[in-house]
Amino acid sequence: MKWYVFRNQTVEPLFDASLTAFSGYDEVSVIPTEHAGYIWFYQVPVKCDASLLAQEIDSIATKLRYVSTHIANKPFVILTMVNLFPMKFTTGDHLVEAAIHRFNSTALELAQSSRMVKVVDFQEFTSMFSAEQLVNWKYYFISQSLLSPKIAKPFKQWWKRIEEELWACRKKCLVLDLDHTLWGGVLGEEGIEGIKIGGDYPGNAFLWWQQALLQLKHHGVILAVCSKNNAADVEEAWQKHPFLVLRRDDFSAFRINWTDKATNIRELAQELNIGLDSMVLVDDNPTEREWVKQMLPEVEVPDFPEHPYDLPAFARQLVDRYFRIYELTDDDRHKAAQYQANAQRNAEQSRFTDFEDFLRSLEMEITVEEASAFNMARLAQLTQKTNQFNLTTRRYSEAELRAMIAQGAMVYGMRVADKFGDYGITGVMIVEPESEDKAKVDSLLLSCRVLGKGIEHAFVSYVLRLLAQHGFREISASYLPTRKNAQVKDFWQTFGGEPISQTEAGSHYRIRLNQNFEIKTYYKIHSTNGK
Repeated sequence: MKWYVFRNQTVEPLFDASLTAFSGYDEVSVIPTEHAGYIWFYQVPVKCDASLLAQEIDSIATKLRYVSTHIANKPFVILTMVNLFPMKFTTGDHLVEAAIHRFNSTALELAQSSRMVKVVDFQEFTSMFSAEQLVNWKYYFISQSLLSPKIAKPFKQWWKRIEEELWACRKKCLVLDLDHTLWGGVLGEEGIEGIKIGGDYPGNAFLWWQQALLQLKHHGVILAVCSKNNAADVEEAWQKHPFLVLRRDDFSAFRINWTDKATNIRELAQELNIGLDSMVLVDDNPTEREWVKQMLPEVEVPDFPEHPYDLPAFARQLVDRYFRIYELTDDDRHKAAQYQANAQRNAEQSRFTDFEDFLRSLEMEITVEEASAFNMARLAQLTQKTNQFNLTTRRYSEAELRAMIAQGAMVYGMRVADKFGDYGITGVMIVEPESEDKAKVDSLLLSCRVLGKGIEHAFVSYVLRLLAQHGFREISASYLPTRKNAQVKDFWQTFGGEPISQTEAGSHYRIRLNQNFEIKTYYKIHSTNGK
């Protein structure tokens, strides 16, 4: 079972039965330990006496505190409490509202004191329905299911998105058209002074829209431009228009030309070194949207609103469907700058005819650091998000990584920097001892944005040297194929991997550590203890 749900009402229809187990009603005396994570799903009990109801809500907060102290190193998701059926006999009686507020404040306090505790706003879901749609008294009196079974399907869809947010699974790049999309009007026809941005409607709507997009960038989303336009006109607008919120430096890549947009988006994906399935196109032109849908089905292409006054609702839809995560890591905050620096690296490479001379010119520095409280969130995030250079594609939460370390696993992160900037933590290698002189590589993965410079070989060579220094004589390692990781099929053979078994389900190797694992001199590499 994946989740264990503490509940005071029947909620089984809302969850996948194969992945969820449930407590008894109001049962907290038994806390099973075999589950990967826990959910607290208590809602306001059904009572008419406000004073008694407030007391019971306070007792639920006490139970929550008790359970939180008995769950160690595992995710604990608390859904906020919502009064699904408010019933007042006097308008000025706020006892129940105050108790609900105290309960939700307790949940937030627990989240502030532990990274394992996550608070999810249940009202975000309930606000999509009327009271009549939410509550079905027939099912409550028959089976204690206050929430109507009719909302089970939308709840499961909502909960799936919440899980993706918790594990930081989201799209990476928002590709934006310009005319009638970032501003009103056509720049090439109306000039800088004629486009609508700022001032009265519709310019004020486009101004708000650009401010929202800037926040997406600040929250780790890559912004790119794909527009049929004259590049010189756009550059002039970025430099001279007083009300543009988004300027040239806010975008990590550009295609401003008259080439078809499917071709341009392919090139943008290649330049940014991301998959097409990581991209979302926003374009006002339905013909352009349909072309990209037909030619690049991996790219998400939502419909653009017909009226600028609908842009706030559209912005919320974009965030909710594609880009929201539970919390940011430092790497997320610096992502736009990292991709802009990558564009500079690509420009630098074009100056060299010898690839090794180019690598030498980058002045690369690789830091291998052990897992710690400071980097655990990012290491877990990488296991959740990385697909292409991922030898086994095993996904881990922070809690699961901590549990592995407690059992003796060695978790190494790789941080990369060069003269253009810091890539951040972009690699993970997890090694589990099997005996005094043998170990197993559980996971090896690198972010796609650092590939193509030999960094992966330097990182692994360094870790293998460390393992040899720790007394290990050989390791076992595997390649488990997925739809996206074919490029690493033969990776372990480059380190002298001797095949143990090879089937369609995967290849398994033995690597002896009494060999010289070469690291090119143009990598400056060292390790640090992250604890």
